[in-house]
Amino acid sequence: MPSYTSADGLNLHYSDEGEGLPLIALAGLTRNGADFDHVAPHLPVRLIRPDYRGRGQSDWADPATYTIPQEAADVLALMDHLGLERAAVLGTSRGGLIAMFLAATAKDRLMGVALNDIGPVIDDKGIAVIKDYIGRNPAQNTYAEAAEARAKLWSHFQDVPMDRWLAEVKAHYKQTDAGLVIRYDPKLRDAVLSADVKLTPDLWPLFDALTDLPLALIRGANSDLLTIETADEMARRRPDMIRVDIAGRGHVPFLDEPGAVDALHRWLEKMQ
Repeated sequence: MPSYTSADGLNLHYSDEGEGLPLIALAGLTRNGADFDHVAPHLPVRLIRPDYRGRGQSDWADPATYTIPQEAADVLALMDHLGLERAAVLGTSRGGLIAMFLAATAKDRLMGVALNDIGPVIDDKGIAVIKDYIGRNPAQNTYAEAAEARAKLWSHFQDVPMDRWLAEVKAHYKQTDAGLVIRYDPKLRDAVLSADVKLTPDLWPLFDALTDLPLALIRGANSDLLTIETADEMARRRPDMIRVDIAGRGHVPFLDEPGAVDALHRWLEKMQ
């Protein structure tokens, strides 16, 4: 897996596959480039998947740097490393917040933005879930046990085969002699809990910064993070936004659902 060096000397990993329009896929808060394994075969693009600092195969850092502005700066550094003047961004959860921050601070580097189950208002129920699990290893000792537990506990997801849950837990946990451990710096918990998780009192200006950029929103119909009211307001402000609500999915859709793939293809066509 290739890597580049951040401004503060970290070795940050990424994958770079395919040809065509450059699409940078930004993962969720605790996750990594494997977030996009399921959708990758459906995207006819040059797919670039970074692991944020402290996540996946990238170096751990001072937890004070686990912030959206710093992670956005790392994305721009990766673009510079790859010689990309502009790129489209597909952002899942945290990745969508980074995408909106980039729109507000470096819009000239963006071709378009697709948001996966994230908006400028984060529901308190979703925040509570994040605070409960972040920085903690799962109670289960094996991938099979973790997959079964996820299938039972994630009741906001329906009709998900067990092999999908197994792929998910393998992507997010590492098997050790002591059991499963998270694939990110546990101190990310301290960074998130010590900060205002909503980042600013009002994130709507970040969303409004997406004006004139091709925009798509993929929402889990059962999401506990992005309410239908927030999604409706996003659509009101951006009537040209491609939007789909994926039935039987919570936070976050896997993105290979037919509705999600169709929305992403329509979004990509706007940048051709």
